[in-house]
Amino acid sequence: MIEEIFACGHSFIHKTDPRCRVAAATLLCFVIALGRKMPMLWAGLGLSLILVLWARLNLAEVFKRLVFIWGFLVFFWVILPLTYDGDVVYRIGKLGITRQGIDLCTAISIKSNAILLVSMALITTMDLGTLGYTLNFFKLPGKFVHLLLLTYRYIFVIEQEYRRLVRAAKLRSFRPRTNMHTYRTYAYLCGMLFVRASARAQRVYNAMKCRGFSGRFICLHEFALSPADIIWALAALAAAACLVFMEIFL
Repeated sequence: MIEEIFACGHSFIHKTDPRCRVAAATLLCFVIALGRKMPMLWAGLGLSLILVLWARLNLAEVFKRLVFIWGFLVFFWVILPLTYDGDVVYRIGKLGITRQGIDLCTAISIKSNAILLVSMALITTMDLGTLGYTLNFFKLPGKFVHLLLLTYRYIFVIEQEYRRLVRAAKLRSFRPRTNMHTYRTYAYLCGMLFVRASARAQRVYNAMKCRGFSGRFICLHEFALSPADIIWALAALAAAACLVFMEIFL
């Protein structure tokens, strides 16, 4: 089952209206992603760290999630400084490390970490069901919202089916190797997983029709903006405006 470690909390951000959080996260992520100047990017990273601390997230869990993106960024640091055109600051044999390549890697690293931290502070602090209803409020396509909610609900059911098939193969003395029998077995396993997922989807659809599903999920929680939510939204807008100001004038 998908763990929502950050969704449970009692910080001010957890209590803020989900619509304000989604809007603020979208705005800040776009501003940071489109930024080019280092002062603005460092300010965006600092703001994202403040939001994480404000949300009182478990820093050990935050670090675990950052490690994944750091592993991906290593490839940029290995390749871009050696291949990006610019002023060479250091040579390794016939290869030259360029200042522009280092600057580009630094910008990509800051943006990636800042966007991930903003998302963790503002988006993962709500459960996925609430996120789906919030996206529906912002008039995202209903099919997309339904797909998100149903995927969240049944992804671990498909995982159970997969584990059942793997266990059945092991009971029949299957041992993965680099040969055609192994490739064929995994192909059959994937095919059976798709077949069972399709059958499960049809049963779920029939069950929903029997319960009067009309194409719209009903939210049990009514969203209501409080004065604190409005102040928080204005503060987020002011922070985004400050980042834009730094991008333009610094």
